[in-house]
Amino acid sequence: MIVIITGASDGIGAELARQWALRSGAALRLVLAGRSEDKLARVAAQCQAHGATVLTQMGDLSREADCQALVSAAAHRFGGIDVLVNNAGMSAHARFDEVKDLRWYEALMRTNFWSSVYCTQAALPHLKASQGRIVAVSSLAGLVGVPGRTAYSASKFAMTGFFEALRTELTDVSVSVTLAYPGVVATRIRHRGFNAQGQAAGQSGLDERGAMSVERCAQLILDGTLRRRRDIVMSAKGRIGRWIKLIAPAWIDRMAIQALNKKP
Repeated sequence: MIVIITGASDGIGAELARQWALRSGAALRLVLAGRSEDKLARVAAQCQAHGATVLTQMGDLSREADCQALVSAAAHRFGGIDVLVNNAGMSAHARFDEVKDLRWYEALMRTNFWSSVYCTQAALPHLKASQGRIVAVSSLAGLVGVPGRTAYSASKFAMTGFFEALRTELTDVSVSVTLAYPGVVATRIRHRGFNAQGQAAGQSGLDERGAMSVERCAQLILDGTLRRRRDIVMSAKGRIGRWIKLIAPAWIDRMAIQALNKKP
């Protein structure tokens, strides 16, 4: 199996790569994409220790040319693509009325949304040939708007809409589309994400007590991908909230507000 994972330098992408290599061993051809050469090399070595063959590809996937280069490198090295995992992304936390310059909103959209569109377009001919799998790592914030997350929710709602529509278009060519909706996962993504000034926040704007482990999150994505599941909503609260939103939206608004930071 030939698998591309974007955002594989650390966090969910790195852990997904390690678990896939552990499960598949020498049968796995893995392409890891990210911006940190040192981190990618470390993850690659961990996957190779389990028998996987690994190609690393540095690049900024908010640029279409880098996405095309990634797919070309994977297809040239391994002869095709079976799975594309669109995991690259950044976080952000800021009230909209505190934002003075919207350029970082555009940067966030390019990273979270456009990178997945660019990579998917480039990989689609190979995925059609292999009757492969597309995975989009969205967020619960792509199902329910969360206060302080206007930019992030917008980028993840865009992913959700795009991949839901694409799924129906690809039904007749047997390419599956799996949408994953993690909640709060114990990574450093929120610390590195944008604040209102478009700078690294340095802290999380959410209550992270009870956050899901990155290991559990990656396991759920891997299991769902291999089973070609439509959606992976990773918590009972998320699954219940998705339906309550239809009949009691004000209750969901209160639930979203509770996701903000609370003092212990």
